Amino acid sequence: MNVDNVPSLTVADLQKQVDDWIHTYGVRYFGELTNMCCLTEEVGELARIIARKYGEQSSKDTDLAYKLEDEMADVLWVLVCLANQTGVNLTEAFRRNLEKKTKRDCERHKNNEKLK
Repeated sequence: MNVDNVPSLTVADLQKQVDDWIHTYGVRYFGELTNMCCLTEEVGELARIIARKYGEQSSKDTDLAYKLEDEMADVLWVLVCLANQTGVNLTEAFRRNLEKKTKRDCERHKNNEKLK
């Protein structure tokens, strides 16, 4: 798998590429519980960067090794692993979720005085 020439991907492509990688290099998926713990860990690493870059926390020298885009990609990776191993089609799930949010929130945010 040549990762240098990865074109723009659809969500379905992303799910397939992760699955192909797992079966080529990763032997098998970690169990769902392990992957859920990994997802939580990755979200925590992302939160640390956000808190230090955009929040009030000061950075430590060890924080320099973490990159925002890398941590976001790690979160996405594990989320896709969980979707693959539980049979979730993320394209369809996202479409339904966007439809739900649009119906529910089509006026809500426009009328929120806190956002003006």
